[in-house]
Amino acid sequence: MAGPGAPPSSAEAAGEKVRLDKWLWAARFFKTRQLAIEAIHGGKVHLNGQRAKPGKEIGIGARLEITREREVWEVVVETLNTQRRPAKEAVLLYRETPESQARREAEAARRRDERQFADEPAHRPSKKDRRLIHRFKQSLD
Repeated sequence: MAGPGAPPSSAEAAGEKVRLDKWLWAARFFKTRQLAIEAIHGGKVHLNGQRAKPGKEIGIGARLEITREREVWEVVVETLNTQRRPAKEAVLLYRETPESQARREAEAARRRDERQFADEPAHRPSKKDRRLIHRFKQSLD
């Protein structure tokens, strides 16, 4: 997707297809293409409900399910681009399904609530506290 004053990428201009790993990188789901390739090989990315290879060509309208850490994104490809652009432009490359968005928001709220009730120490251990902890652990061995 070309920004203001920028020429369109070759895939966008010709209406061609783009490699899956390259699109995931351009859409900013992964920081590098290598991370995108590893996620695809690891079964973290599904194209139209099936596992795919990094070199699989995708077109507009393709449905992707992307698992990244604890989040699962279900998106539909809206635009093709082979160049990594700013985040504001990258979000225009896809449309997230309403079910996916609701599920991610509910999961984030659940994690936020869990953190509220988690027992966290009032402060970090001091040097003296660390020595005592270390001695205690050594006495267990």
